[in-house]
Amino acid sequence: MTVSVFLFSLLGAMAIGMPIAYSLLVCGLALMAFMAATGALPAFDSQILAQRFVDGADNFPLLAVPFFLLAGEFMNAGGLSRRIVNLAMAWVGHFRGGLGYVAVLAAVIMASLSGSAVADTAALAALLIPMMKRAGYEVNRSAGLIAAGGIIAPVIPPSIGMIVFGVAGNVSITKLFLAGIVPGVLMGVAIGATWWWIAKRDEIQPAPRMAMGQRLKVTGEGSLALALPVVILGGMKFGVFTPTEAAVVAAVYSFAVGMFVYRELKWRELYRLILAAGKTTAVVMFLVAAAMVSAWLITVANIPGEVVAMLEPFMGNKTMLMFVMMVIVVIVGTALDFTPTVLILTPVLMPVVLKAGIDPVYFGVLFIMNNAIGLITPPVGTVLNVVCGVARISLDDSFKGVMPFFVAQLAVLFGLVLFPDIVLIPLKFLMR
Repeated sequence: MTVSVFLFSLLGAMAIGMPIAYSLLVCGLALMAFMAATGALPAFDSQILAQRFVDGADNFPLLAVPFFLLAGEFMNAGGLSRRIVNLAMAWVGHFRGGLGYVAVLAAVIMASLSGSAVADTAALAALLIPMMKRAGYEVNRSAGLIAAGGIIAPVIPPSIGMIVFGVAGNVSITKLFLAGIVPGVLMGVAIGATWWWIAKRDEIQPAPRMAMGQRLKVTGEGSLALALPVVILGGMKFGVFTPTEAAVVAAVYSFAVGMFVYRELKWRELYRLILAAGKTTAVVMFLVAAAMVSAWLITVANIPGEVVAMLEPFMGNKTMLMFVMMVIVVIVGTALDFTPTVLILTPVLMPVVLKAGIDPVYFGVLFIMNNAIGLITPPVGTVLNVVCGVARISLDDSFKGVMPFFVAQLAVLFGLVLFPDIVLIPLKFLMR
């Protein structure tokens, strides 16, 4: 009955058009009222809800969110993103279907800089879709490729999604960051291979090969952008700074390079960029705070215990259990956005993961990857909607274009379900 109250209140509030954060609060109110009525709680106490709401946002690791978002704003405005695209163009732009490979390589590099799928996709789409249109590439397919590349950002560190999951699931964010490197690169390889299969039949003339001197010049211009992920990951691995402090380093570094080296970031733009990062942070933090209210009541109501009981037939087979949970997340991801899905499902599924003896870091990486794939599935598909706006195409057309890459990303996800050592062995090596 408690599960029914949870689902009915949450989905009912969403069905009438209530924002996700408020739907989570309504869900918390409904659960508390139900438990007070049945005697599971002594009484309905609104002060507890208020206290849990405040406590949900009062978490040191969440300070990384505004700084990584601010770093992304500085990168786009300061010319780092454009130089990454130029660098990719210099090395792979001359192959058949070259602009597609540029999109994939740039997506992987930019994912290691900002951690925001929407920001990376918007930047890449604005830079590359006009170029691909002029070159004669089919716009639906181009938009689909860029959308599929954009969702690598939540998987490769630094990842805002992993920070939120780490806080909600009490999992080491540093380990999540390091464990996400190989799966993120595999996602890039998968969409690159898919693009090769599609583009080999095209007759579009590739860009001329750049001279080696020009390539080295472009690479040198982009080297400062490439140094950022090395600084962040190296600093965390060797204990120089925490993930939260790494976010501050990223913001300061991208500001300094954009302002004083590339000189494309202007003082008059700072207010607009800080405001944009602040608005996005406010949305994320309000969601986190609201979700923590529901998460506490979910725990008190023993909903995870009921879910464990429902999944009991699969407990003896970790692979089958992971497969079932991933299918559930895929389905939920078509209806909910990235952050709400992470916040709602983490307190429900983590007890199942721990009881089954599944490594929580391994589960976290696949869980975040799965939610990232949900960003390119309609009807919500935030990243898909971003490329629709830039390319000026319908959601249906963009989904047709992204479908081959969507299948490739799912293949990587379920391949990692079958072979968990692909995630765990590199993690052990990097944690030495």
